[in-house]
Amino acid sequence: MRLDKFVCKSTAFTKAQAIASITQGDVQVNGTVITDISAQVHENNDVTLVGEQLCSRPFRYLLMNKPSQTICSNIDEVYPSLFNYIDIERPQELHIVGRLDADTTGLVLITDDGRWSFNITSPNKLCPKVYRVHLRQSIDVSAKHLFAQGIKLQGEPQLTAPAILTIVDDKQVLLTITEGKFHQVKRMFASIGNKVMGLHRESIGCVTLDVDEGQWRYLTVDEIKSLGQL
Repeated sequence: MRLDKFVCKSTAFTKAQAIASITQGDVQVNGTVITDISAQVHENNDVTLVGEQLCSRPFRYLLMNKPSQTICSNIDEVYPSLFNYIDIERPQELHIVGRLDADTTGLVLITDDGRWSFNITSPNKLCPKVYRVHLRQSIDVSAKHLFAQGIKLQGEPQLTAPAILTIVDDKQVLLTITEGKFHQVKRMFASIGNKVMGLHRESIGCVTLDVDEGQWRYLTVDEIKSLGQL
């Protein structure tokens, strides 16, 4: 963790206050004054602020059912931020793990643990994400084979990773992917001549959405560990 982030997470300081305290030499790591705000702090390091030992607050891990017409951002933009639905202290310390488009609903993971979130979003970890997709046109069973082989997206040099397509009815499917390319699900169906009319994420790894729209909860210890061990 960066030193400035560690100071923020161990105190009531704003980022600007943490940077000021570091650059003016108030912070020591293992007995040495460190003025580089980007210096990395590890679990076994002894960090002090003006001689007082700092201890980082525990990481937080949340699950939320994102409503439509909200954005995965910490601030309101064209659409309101989903953080308007979360009553929690220090929301500015949290970030979204794998963003959804404004019109996409469903499971969003939120945390302040950067290492944990990277473990989920990295394509090399092959973390499965399941989406319920509503389509404009009927889909043929032959599409299952196309998705299993990988889809050629416009502007992409390589095929997508193999995906699992489960047909629910002629215009509704479940799609399991292990990547998170820009607008990937919509682009995959556009590549086969169809259009996504509705998109809802149901699960990430072993974590399944189980709260109402706009609601959230903390992840269980087992859920946190399962995603952290991908």
